[in-house]
Amino acid sequence: MIKIRYFAKLSESLCVKLEDMEFSRQTEKVDDIIQRLIERGEPWASEFSGDSKFLVAINQEMCVRDTAVNDGDEVAFFPPVTGG
Repeated sequence: MIKIRYFAKLSESLCVKLEDMEFSRQTEKVDDIIQRLIERGEPWASEFSGDSKFLVAINQEMCVRDTAVNDGDEVAFFPPVTGG
């Protein structure tokens, strides 16, 4: 099982903060998870496809979209943040 967390604007747009996704061959990389989310349709497709800007972390470590995901990992999605 993979635990998926959504933060800030993403959690508001998707109306979810946390969910579990079954680990399988279709979820071996971050890109695989993103594709499964896009396939859900709107609002998922708008938030995760095209020019959408978001960051990803696995187990609280920043990563890129082709990073491998393991059973039991936590994958977090959040918008880029700026501060002062």
